[in-house]
Amino acid sequence: MSAYVVAHVTITNPEGFAPYSRQVAGTLEKYGGKFLVRGGPFEAIEGEAPFQRLVILEFPSMEQARTWYASEEYRAILPARLDNSRTDLIMAEGVPAA
Repeated sequence: MSAYVVAHVTITNPEGFAPYSRQVAGTLEKYGGKFLVRGGPFEAIEGEAPFQRLVILEFPSMEQARTWYASEEYRAILPARLDNSRTDLIMAEGVPAA
């Protein structure tokens, strides 16, 4: 069953965040991950969206999403995100195929 990583991101230091932004895509493929949404324009139609960027990743399973997040490749670039943004990151399992 597919799994999704949803991130609400507000970049606090664009220069420091840039290496993360350039390298994160290269960490996904090995774990079957891909971007569905990557920081493009969005609109809050109900409630508020107190963040600058919305990112949605898709993985074949929760296990692969967790393995990506814990991977050496991702952990190597993670400080650039943590030190230069405020982020809410959520992993969620998708619905079973009909």
